[in-house]
Amino acid sequence: MQDYSLADIRRLFDLPPTLIRKLGQVGCITQGVPSGKSKYTFQDLLTLRVASALRTAKVSSPKIVAALGQIRAVIPPDQIFPTISLAASGKGIAVHEGSREWEASGQYSLPLSIDERAGQIAHLRHSGDAPTASLAQEYYRRGHMLEDTDVIAARAAYLDALRIQEDHLEARINLGRLLHLDGQLEEAEELYRQAKSPSALLSFNLAVLLEDRNRKDEAIATYHDALARDPSLHDAHFNLSRLYEIAHRPRDALKHLLAYRRHIRRGGE
Repeated sequence: MQDYSLADIRRLFDLPPTLIRKLGQVGCITQGVPSGKSKYTFQDLLTLRVASALRTAKVSSPKIVAALGQIRAVIPPDQIFPTISLAASGKGIAVHEGSREWEASGQYSLPLSIDERAGQIAHLRHSGDAPTASLAQEYYRRGHMLEDTDVIAARAAYLDALRIQEDHLEARINLGRLLHLDGQLEEAEELYRQAKSPSALLSFNLAVLLEDRNRKDEAIATYHDALARDPSLHDAHFNLSRLYEIAHRPRDALKHLLAYRRHIRRGGE
């Protein structure tokens, strides 16, 4: 297994040294040493990636340390830290990335489209004004709004959208995510695989699900499919690096970790 230096950590996640040091002090990652020559494991990278997501979501350093400390306390020492992006939201734990939203499972959610200039929620536009499409979109809009307060009703609304418009991709992705979060993995997988149109985000969520079903080889192939459809989906690179690390394929793990880093650095430019 490859070790990573403090310099590697800083290049990957752009975290302040004080936060990294504090996470080491509370046992979330490898404890640093005064000389700065500590070697960090891939497990540490998983933890620091979560910390980076929280920091991007404007969560304070004390809250980051407290949250990760609580999570680490309930995870067995030999278990991989959850590969998730975290932040406070109405749904519990999530972090927004542009118009995308991460849930605690690591999956993507498709919200209503966002007008970044006005900061207001707007309806997704569909080609044509067919009544069925408009009604399906209304059910989708209702489902998305209900996720904060009534998940069962949200799922029902997404189902209604799909009954009216079977190829409503956004409703399919969000319903699959809710089924996954509820532990209904077989149902979620079937729903994803019934999609008539290809989608990078659907492939990404399916790959996360396949990981949870311990079908890692299929998950790897599906992450690659997601990247083939959307090369900017850099989180797929990170998840691939983790799967290859588990599979004792360090060269492949490093290749995708470097690809993830290139995307992150371009995003900060």
